[in-house]
Amino acid sequence: MWARRALVWGGSFALLIVFALGCAVFFAERSMPGFEALKGSQNGQTIVVRARDGSEIVELGPSYGQWLTANEIPQSMKNAMIATEDRRFYYHIGVDPVGLARAVYIWATGSKRLEATSTITQQLARNLFLNSNRTIDRKLREAVLAMALEAKFSKQQILELYLNKVYFGGGAYGIDSASRKFFSHPATNLSNAEAAIIAGMVKAPSRYSPTADVGAAVDRANVVLGLMHDQGMISAEEASVDPGTVHLKPEEGQNSVRYFTDWALPQLDLLLPDNEGNNQPIEVWTTIDLAMQKAATDSIQHNVPKGAQGALVSMDNDGAILAMVGGTDYVKSNYNRATEAVRQPGSAWKLFVYLAALEAGYTPDDRVQDEPVTIDGWSPHNSEGGYAGEIDVRTAFAYSKNTVAAALGNQVGFGTVASMARRFGITTPISTYPSMVLGTSDVRVLDMTRAFAEISDKGQSLQPYGIVKVTASGGQVLYQHQDERSSQLVADNVAAGMTDLLQTAVNTGTGRAAQIGRPVAGKTGTTSSNKDGWFLGFSSGITTGVWIGRDDAKPVGGLWGGTSPARAFAEYMSYAVKNRPVEPFNTQVQLPQWQLEPDDEYNQASPDSYYNFDDNGNLVPPPGPDLPRGNIVPPEGTEPERRPPPDGAPTSGPAPAAASPDFLNRATGGDEPQGQRPRRQPVPAPGATPVPRGVQPQQ
Repeated sequence: MWARRALVWGGSFALLIVFALGCAVFFAERSMPGFEALKGSQNGQTIVVRARDGSEIVELGPSYGQWLTANEIPQSMKNAMIATEDRRFYYHIGVDPVGLARAVYIWATGSKRLEATSTITQQLARNLFLNSNRTIDRKLREAVLAMALEAKFSKQQILELYLNKVYFGGGAYGIDSASRKFFSHPATNLSNAEAAIIAGMVKAPSRYSPTADVGAAVDRANVVLGLMHDQGMISAEEASVDPGTVHLKPEEGQNSVRYFTDWALPQLDLLLPDNEGNNQPIEVWTTIDLAMQKAATDSIQHNVPKGAQGALVSMDNDGAILAMVGGTDYVKSNYNRATEAVRQPGSAWKLFVYLAALEAGYTPDDRVQDEPVTIDGWSPHNSEGGYAGEIDVRTAFAYSKNTVAAALGNQVGFGTVASMARRFGITTPISTYPSMVLGTSDVRVLDMTRAFAEISDKGQSLQPYGIVKVTASGGQVLYQHQDERSSQLVADNVAAGMTDLLQTAVNTGTGRAAQIGRPVAGKTGTTSSNKDGWFLGFSSGITTGVWIGRDDAKPVGGLWGGTSPARAFAEYMSYAVKNRPVEPFNTQVQLPQWQLEPDDEYNQASPDSYYNFDDNGNLVPPPGPDLPRGNIVPPEGTEPERRPPPDGAPTSGPAPAAASPDFLNRATGGDEPQGQRPRRQPVPAPGATPVPRGVQPQQ
């Protein structure tokens, strides 16, 4: 009796479901556009990208080729697609009950999660009317629309719509566009092997595209040929054709400027208002200078050692990106090392150490001690192995003295150095171990270049940008870049002092290879075992950062910041600034009043001319005499930066001062006589007795 009731109720419920489904399919079929209307619908949006001078860089978006009727489509292409995507295409009603039952069985037996392969008709319904969200609601609507398509159109019409609209990657929609893109001929001439390659891409266009990975595309095509043979569509001899022998069209227009467009265009989602410019063709006017881009590409290709990679970012003094190179070959690897890769900066990180020291009251002429130092069990060494004794801050920076950087970082506080880096736009995690002063925290080339550009702009904040404006096809301006309101990141005297140090590093220090015959300020960086080489600097309002290394982080023989990276910088910048006026740097350090007062007044001063910010960007008073100290054990295996010793410098044992203050004063173009500025006391090694204020050290 209960079984009979269950059967009656179950049957009634099933009939109700069938009736509701039938009604849904009926109304969907009645409201569905006709065949000609569906032929004319398009997916995606065409985007024309223009350079700084208005010339067209590239046109992105859908490419449709010629529309092929069902009779014009080669049978091999139909067979390949049906064998791969929907072997029961000619027998189901839009939804494959056999495939669905198999998926439920596999799920019920615990083999894998519930996942039913969509039929060709379901894929067409999704492409025409829906999105790709993996929700139950979307799948139910997809099934209803698929059955409505089957009710309204013939199998041949459905196959024609599908093969002319399915996406194959690289902007190619439809088999004719794909055939022309990958094989340089119309789809009416497709061979079995070519049809197998195209059909194999539907599952994952980015993975199986022959321009992205030939091996993966060939392997997938062999699977397709096997399926066609198993289903009796081709003979064993035809199935044995090697897809690897298919002649592929060489990739054109995929030069290094695509690294820039790959970075800039995703920003349109944030720049354009909702629903504005999403369907109509648009033009995107960018900041890229094609001549500078070519010079940047050439400089990387000429200076990157074999087996290594390189990246370059160059920006104007307002943050506009002038050139961006993310690797040595975009076709072989579209991974953008300029914006995505994070690598250790080595001594280039000392920019933030010395900024913190200058903000704390040091000047380029103050005396410091280059001597052995130990901080919480960590003992850094200079790359050349020796120590110069008492030198000035300018010399310590120019020759990238690790011991002095460690002592300065310890005195001002490692947290203060980290806060300075955050203030200047470093977005990656920052360690506060003592070894952080030597650049052990990973950074991006774009972020480091931005920080140096902010020093070039006298300590003003800036935001890198690549899109100037966006216009619709009718000329309507959808977006116009507006300069963001800048803030003063450090006081004028701090920015001037830092520029002084950076200029000396190029004139007489580790960055001599970056000289271009006009004022240049910059810094080298090299990580342990020569895994990364950096040079970042600026001249005539243009700031450029260069990184060279291997993707697998293995050592690169002979790589230091002062070799290949500095030479690539010089090669590019020689071209980039050739039409710009020579701009001498402002390195005159005008100390704020509080820094010139007696010590007891200095401890309480908080003048408007002095800037200090916390992690949230809030203005705080200048630091007092008791500065924070790091107390975290350094990570194991930390190595000091290694770079070639300066010409004539000893490689071991005690070393004299790298250069006299008078010599460096002349080298940087300064004309201020020595002794007219108050001298700061040498930085004592941790644990040593500090020299009391007001007492001059023994000469």
